[in-house]
Amino acid sequence: MDTWENLRAECLACQGCSLAETRTNVVFGDGAEDAEILFIGEGPGQHEDEQGKPFVGRAGKLLDDLLEMVKLDRTKVYIANIVKCRPPQNRDPLNVEQDACIDWLRRQTDLLQPKIVVCLGRIAAKAIIKKDFRITAEHGQWFEKDGVQMTAIYHPAALLRDVTKRPDTFEDMKAIQAKAKELCEHTEF
Repeated sequence: MDTWENLRAECLACQGCSLAETRTNVVFGDGAEDAEILFIGEGPGQHEDEQGKPFVGRAGKLLDDLLEMVKLDRTKVYIANIVKCRPPQNRDPLNVEQDACIDWLRRQTDLLQPKIVVCLGRIAAKAIIKKDFRITAEHGQWFEKDGVQMTAIYHPAALLRDVTKRPDTFEDMKAIQAKAKELCEHTEF
C-alpha cells in the first residue's frame, strides 16, 4: 500500500515522459494529506516548476483568493495537477504526457479519499470528469463518479485573462462551499 512519503519519492524520480527532460522540479502536490476536497489543475507553469509547488504564480494567488472567499485555504484542501512536470512554454499537456502521469494522481486520490473533486479548467475536467466536458457550458455542474462528487470551475489563469468569467466562478465556489458543508465531516469553514 502507498504512503505519501513513498509516493512522493517515486514521483520525484519519474522519467515516464519527455517532460522529465526539461523540468526544474516535479510538482507533486500540496495541502492537507487528509483533505476532503481535492483541486486538480492541468500542469505546472514556470513559477510552479521553479518552486516545486502547484499554483504559486498569479493564477495561484487568484486560487488562494477564491478559496478564501469560501473560508478555505491550502491547509484544508489538497491541490495537484494532471501532469507533474511543466510543459514547455506552458502549452497544454499532450495526451501522451497525461497518460504517462495520470497514475500519480490516481494514487494521490487513493491516499486522500476525497469527498469532493474540483477540476480547475477544461483539461482537468476532460481527464477526470468526462472526455467531452465543455467548461463554458458545464462549469459548476455536479457529477458523481465512484461515490465522489465532482465539479469544474474555470481555470484561474482563464479568469486572469477574462474577468467576465469571475461572477460565474464566484457562484461555482459558493456551490462548492455548500456541497462541502453537506458532505465533509472535518473541513471547517
